[in-house]
Amino acid sequence: MEIFLQILTLLGAVTLFLFGLNLLSNGLQKVAGDGMRRILAAMTSNPFTQILTGIGVTALIQSSTATTIMVVSFVNAGLLELGQAIGVIMGANIGTTITAWILAVFGFSFNMADFAFPLLLFGYILLQMKKNQKRHDTGEIIIGFALFFIGFATLRSTAQGLLTADNLGFLVSWSNLGWWSILIYMFIGIVLTICFQSSAATMAITMTLITTGMLDFRLATAIMMGGNIGATFAANIAASVGNVAAKRTAISHTIMNTVGVIFVLIIYPWFLQSIGWIVELFGLPNPNTADLTLSSGPEADAVQKSLLYSVCVMHTLFNVVITLIFVWFVPSFVRLLCRIFPTKNEEEEYRLQYISGGPLSTAELSLDEAKMEISNFCDVCYRGFNHVREAINETDKEKYSDRLAKLVKYEEITDKIEYEIAFFLNEVSKGEISSNSAKRIKAMYKIIGEMESLGDSGESISRILRRAQSHNRHFDKDMVERLNMMMDRVGDAYLAMKENLSFPYHQLKDISNAKNAETKINLFRNQLRDEHINNIESPSYNYQTGVYYMDIVAELERMGDYIINVSEAIIEEGE
Repeated sequence: MEIFLQILTLLGAVTLFLFGLNLLSNGLQKVAGDGMRRILAAMTSNPFTQILTGIGVTALIQSSTATTIMVVSFVNAGLLELGQAIGVIMGANIGTTITAWILAVFGFSFNMADFAFPLLLFGYILLQMKKNQKRHDTGEIIIGFALFFIGFATLRSTAQGLLTADNLGFLVSWSNLGWWSILIYMFIGIVLTICFQSSAATMAITMTLITTGMLDFRLATAIMMGGNIGATFAANIAASVGNVAAKRTAISHTIMNTVGVIFVLIIYPWFLQSIGWIVELFGLPNPNTADLTLSSGPEADAVQKSLLYSVCVMHTLFNVVITLIFVWFVPSFVRLLCRIFPTKNEEEEYRLQYISGGPLSTAELSLDEAKMEISNFCDVCYRGFNHVREAINETDKEKYSDRLAKLVKYEEITDKIEYEIAFFLNEVSKGEISSNSAKRIKAMYKIIGEMESLGDSGESISRILRRAQSHNRHFDKDMVERLNMMMDRVGDAYLAMKENLSFPYHQLKDISNAKNAETKINLFRNQLRDEHINNIESPSYNYQTGVYYMDIVAELERMGDYIINVSEAIIEEGE
């Protein structure tokens, strides 16, 4: 029973460790806000800055998984090219080693739990300041940091009594099987990392095992190499619902880390010895030859520190080696990935470009993705509007039917896009969001509703044209010319809407471009209506044809109303 309780305590400690790390990462991402997305999108001009960006962002948010998933999302959205993303991922591999160094330097040298509880109090006070979003997020960071070390301290203390040779004899029996031992422990590292969805948790467990004497340095490196492969699992899951580019990005991480493991296994004895030489430079015993039977005293402390630092050096050196191998072959690697995952010709033309991977870890980043998806929605609506123009101007009967069918198809597309964006916004709103984020979500709901109505108008025009065709009514040259003039004005309104959507919502202060376009639409609608009334008295003017003609004019004017409503929703959100 006592062992069972110890196991539950150990699992609870790991859970608290992961929860604290996740809280810390989320808080850091919130504080970084939109700037982090701009850094990832902008600081990728060459391999050096790509790697530095990956290191910096991962060190900032303390999660290589979060960085990789963001990179996959940006590639899926077209913000990053595959070659740029590979550079950032290589940097993320190096950046994640900082967590190991924090654990080695602070987690074993000091009892951080003594400092953690006062930090919890301070963090809780800041967390209650909900009106000040930055202080609230800072409180989340502090609480996450405190829980991170409380979980790790509990993990260490529980492991000392539980992780013994009596309880884990099977691990000891697997340690003397030569190369099979290396492969078995690598598999353990893969499974642990996939289960915990965190290479940091695998690192913490490995450090604990190596300091309790359950692992030697050789087997600890095997677990960490397995952990590097397991850390790529989450990104592949995220990319599974993305496009081909996202899948290429995610699998590139797996290939790089797997090839790195194979390379290190080929030079394994020399790799371990090189780590020993590096550790000796710090004045510590070589972990490959250190006496692991020492239980106390200065020499035992030096051996423990040597083992801890050796694991960190191994983790860092491994990822640096991977980077140095692949950085010279990125173009060739990109071509290989394109062959492994070729673009399918039958791939759906109209699909979500930015949010198909699901919400990111913070509302701010997720809403930025939603904003870009809405801009893409605007482009889809504009393409549908162009089909209206083509249908009105088409004279070939077969092509005419195809044009009308496309308008119906675009109405279905706009319905689907609106639903999927709304579903995404609903998922984002389930999390912890600020009042500003809630306001943005409300505006986005209104915007996508107006855009969906644009698709409805396109379908309405197709029905009008079909009725006119069924009654054998055709617009004369003058009517078609005036409809084109009306559509030119609606097209200008579309361009104004697109321009306004490109601005950060809170920075848009002037929508005179949209208002001017709306005014021109209304004035021209009034002119056409007056002309229609005057023409009714003319014997050459067919009244029924004129009714269909004015129905289309009215629907085009209604499209102008939906378009101006989008710009007004943006300006209201920024107030």
